Amino acid sequence: MTRQDTLTCVHEPFGDAFYYGPERLSERYEKDENARIDSGFSDSTYKTIFERIEREGSEGKRLLIKDITHYLVPPNGKPASIAPSLLPRKKGVGTQNGSILTTAASPSSDATAVETNGSTNGTNGAVTAPPYPYPTAAEPDNPTVIPSAILKQFHFTFLIRHPRSSIPSYYRCTIPPLDEVTGFYNFMPSEAGYDEVRRVFDYLRGIGQIGPNVAGQNTNGNSSNGDVHHDNHDDNSTINGSNGINGINGTDGTDGINGTTTNSQHDNDKVEICVIDADDLLDNPSGIIAAYCRSVGLDYTDAMLKWDTPDDHARAKAAFEKWKGFHEDAIHSGELKARDKNHTKATPSKEAEDESWRHKFGEQGAKVIRQTVDANVADYEYLKRFALRA
Repeated sequence: MTRQDTLTCVHEPFGDAFYYGPERLSERYEKDENARIDSGFSDSTYKTIFERIEREGSEGKRLLIKDITHYLVPPNGKPASIAPSLLPRKKGVGTQNGSILTTAASPSSDATAVETNGSTNGTNGAVTAPPYPYPTAAEPDNPTVIPSAILKQFHFTFLIRHPRSSIPSYYRCTIPPLDEVTGFYNFMPSEAGYDEVRRVFDYLRGIGQIGPNVAGQNTNGNSSNGDVHHDNHDDNSTINGSNGINGINGTDGTDGINGTTTNSQHDNDKVEICVIDADDLLDNPSGIIAAYCRSVGLDYTDAMLKWDTPDDHARAKAAFEKWKGFHEDAIHSGELKARDKNHTKATPSKEAEDESWRHKFGEQGAKVIRQTVDANVADYEYLKRFALRA
């Protein structure tokens, strides 16, 4: 957000469709129609969000989209099928040449149908049951509701954080007094998102969209990490993730996005696997951000780590307004600097963690946090193997 000269930032747009719209995947507001309407996003579909992204990119700057990976994935391990709004329309009906959506065309030819809930959900028809599963085709191995042809237009980076830090932080946002600010009145372990990020990560590696090289690691394409690379990467970037893990996605400006490049120009390019661990970032902000910039083709300056003007704060507050309560520390900060050198890197014992959580959240809260942390550590540690090194 500090690079207004070259970047346009879009902050967590896909939550609109995931939580509130007629294609919603989350159960959080399923029984609260008023909350969905009051959000202002009850008509948001995955298509309208991509249309917004295209509008945001109309100035010709590179797009950086920070979002949550599990907003693209059915929760609780449910099989994915393509969001109805992203299915191709008849040629010439409401299409735009060179857009993200028309470039995507239809799901892959070997897509298969999935069973539906028998209800008439979507932008047309009465909602008689949760919208998912959709009455649409599923692409083989694709864990998301987004066609692979659209995913291929984005340059992905993944921001991860150890569950012992992320889960208690998120839990705090779902209980009093913060729940009255966030509007999240119960903790849902499925929103941790580590499983979804790992599955999306592995899918992108499997189709060759990222890797084999790992950003910040010396590899020859055959490293022990099983690194991978991807084909589109120059003009736009985004951030996707979950409450414990985030990812950075971006579009290349390919096929008419910003009108700057075409897929053929990237045929010989590869996108590095780029995973950033939050602890590494807090220990060495300048080193990690500089290494990230090298990976995605941005010029790094130390000024990127400061946002201390009235204009900076106004812009951040406006961007974070939709998700109140989740970004207060960032809103009231002015720079990203290395944490205190005295910060201990020693891993606390489970007993010490549990005691700390009991003190803050009570016996039941500590129990739920422990269960959720333990359920997600393996996915975090798997992704940590690929972490960028400054």
